[in-house]
Amino acid sequence: MLRTKLNLLLIALLLTAAGAADAGSLSVVGQSRWVEVGRVIDGDTFHTKSGEKVRLLGINTPEIAHDSSPAQPYGIDAKRQLEQLISGKTVRLQLDRDRKDNYGRTLAQVFLRDGSWINALLVRQGLALVYTFAPNFQWAQQLLKEEALARNNMLGIWKSERFKVLDAGDVTAHLIGQFRLLRGRIKSSGPFRYQLGKVMVTIPRSARGWFTPAQMPHDGQQVIVRGRIRTSTGGGLFLALHSPFDLE
Repeated sequence: MLRTKLNLLLIALLLTAAGAADAGSLSVVGQSRWVEVGRVIDGDTFHTKSGEKVRLLGINTPEIAHDSSPAQPYGIDAKRQLEQLISGKTVRLQLDRDRKDNYGRTLAQVFLRDGSWINALLVRQGLALVYTFAPNFQWAQQLLKEEALARNNMLGIWKSERFKVLDAGDVTAHLIGQFRLLRGRIKSSGPFRYQLGKVMVTIPRSARGWFTPAQMPHDGQQVIVRGRIRTSTGGGLFLALHSPFDLE
């Protein structure tokens, strides 16, 4: 009887330990944790006090001056606002499916203790635009709603020539390399290829699985697309859609 009781006690202890391990795993799966903010680097990046580098997920703020490149419009404003919001505070990082980018930075939605959502706040104030890549789509739709409000109200970057939505017919070669929003009417040119003004819009093979048939643009549709303007091997201008949220 004593041996049986001891065995049952041992099993209970093992189950408790396993439960604790599972709880730790669940916290990782939930991908939410608290960190202390150290130095703010720019409008969308900061260091924690432990040295971790965090990149605000799903948004992009204007660049500050670095090396020989001057600051973009509202770059300093975005950095100062982020400093005001989070410097020296404890914030919650909420992660998505990909937790790191190619530079080793932690990708996160950032929340204050009172629940304020920092990423959305920067977008709402016109200090950031939505910048989404697969598979981190969890907050994209909400961020796009915030961006639409800022754009409609011409806040911050949206009243700047550098960031305003352009008519696709006005795009020129001097915009190559810039991430821009373009407006125009789609003209189908084949599977996953669409002419939009002077720009060929493509959906790369790696991104096609993210688009449902209902999300595919159709001939004659008025759209806004977002992405980096590049040159094709033939010398033309093109822009690649990497997610359904790059198409409005």
